[in-house]
Amino acid sequence: MAKRDWDATARGILDAVGGPENISGLTHCATRLRLNLKDDSKYDDATVKEVDGVINTVNSAGQYQILIGTEVPKLYEKFEPLVKGTNTQVSTTSGSSDEGVISKIFGAVSGIFAPLLPAMAGSGILRGILILLTQLGVITEGSGTYVIWYTLSMSVFYFLPVLLAFSAGKRFGASPYLSALIGACLLYPDFINLMGEIGNGATTDFFGIPVVLMNYNSTVVPAILAVWAYSFLYKFLDDKIPETLKLVVLPAVSLIIMVPLTMMIIGPIGVYAGEGVAFVVNWVIDRSSVLAGILVGGGWSVLVSMGIHWAVNPIMINNIAQNTFDYICPFTFACNFGVIGVALGVFLKARNQKLKSFAASGVVTIALSAIIEPTLFGMLVKNKKLWGAQIIAGAAGGAFCGLTHVVCTAFVFGSVTTFPAFVSPDAMNFVYAMIAMLISTVVGAVLGFIFTGRDDQLA
Repeated sequence: MAKRDWDATARGILDAVGGPENISGLTHCATRLRLNLKDDSKYDDATVKEVDGVINTVNSAGQYQILIGTEVPKLYEKFEPLVKGTNTQVSTTSGSSDEGVISKIFGAVSGIFAPLLPAMAGSGILRGILILLTQLGVITEGSGTYVIWYTLSMSVFYFLPVLLAFSAGKRFGASPYLSALIGACLLYPDFINLMGEIGNGATTDFFGIPVVLMNYNSTVVPAILAVWAYSFLYKFLDDKIPETLKLVVLPAVSLIIMVPLTMMIIGPIGVYAGEGVAFVVNWVIDRSSVLAGILVGGGWSVLVSMGIHWAVNPIMINNIAQNTFDYICPFTFACNFGVIGVALGVFLKARNQKLKSFAASGVVTIALSAIIEPTLFGMLVKNKKLWGAQIIAGAAGGAFCGLTHVVCTAFVFGSVTTFPAFVSPDAMNFVYAMIAMLISTVVGAVLGFIFTGRDDQLA
């Protein structure tokens, strides 16, 4: 395959969206370039879609999202200098001031978590393989080999507050290194040891002020809340402190204010908030896991199409980090394999070589990388019957996951390569997961075959 000219792609997109003067904010997630436009009447959606490298576009939650695929960082690397080089005031943090609250939340979540997803996905696969090798007796639990492998597969979750703080610092416009240090302070062994045998809820004091102690390793919300609050302090200090004093005074003041504030107020609130949201979601799943499987398995592609699936990912990550398993992630697998099934049905039925080739590439891409957007936007969104077929297929597989209480032991995206995430102490968990994926694939393939005309062409 010829190497894509990302410079040309960046220039083509910039011209089609009305130039740098029409952009108030830009960022990217795992597969999309996300733009905040000042005037929606100035961009030409049809022209954007014709630019080489653009798969599709969607205008949702106050953002103009341009689907590129997993190579979007290469485009962003070329696109950002083109915009900022014009001296146009553009935000790469939390969005423009007139951006909707929902858009800001989704943009912040995607911007914080997207850079960490490869580390979490890779670690998740290694965790699944370790469980499998332990069950087979290849590795003995407690041995040096086990501990080293366990360490390399779980460190990303243990040190999640540090990684999230660094990513959040970049997203919110604070120093990412000072932000990471705030997160690291929450994990310092001597601080954790203050809990003693009591654990969460133990108390100490800071200059006579009570401090409720928490175990912050593997937590999601506290670090993000702390850095969001710190971003306001950082910008204030950066504006007020003379340049000659910033090297020493800014970090010193930042730490002396933010670390105790986080330990006393923000951290405990974050822990309880994260646990509360996870409790509500898991409570709903416990009450009707089949219904949850139908709704998530069937509706996940709808969330993906609007770019708001990022709001659910932190819940799954929190469940994995805190409980070592999650019920929601298998439902997303069911969605992905429903897409695979529909694409397979289209491939088997259609005569048009372009459509067959596109469907086949979708099957391979999703099976290997779990990226459904090209198939979703390139084929399903344009054919409502096929999209409906995929929703039914995902709901069917999700219902079976819910019925059999399938869990994932790692946060991963649904593909064949991430099947080790289904390996758990319960051997039947993997078996039930494979049956669920087969259900989604078969239902999708049958309905995709039925709803595809032999003479259909790729729109």
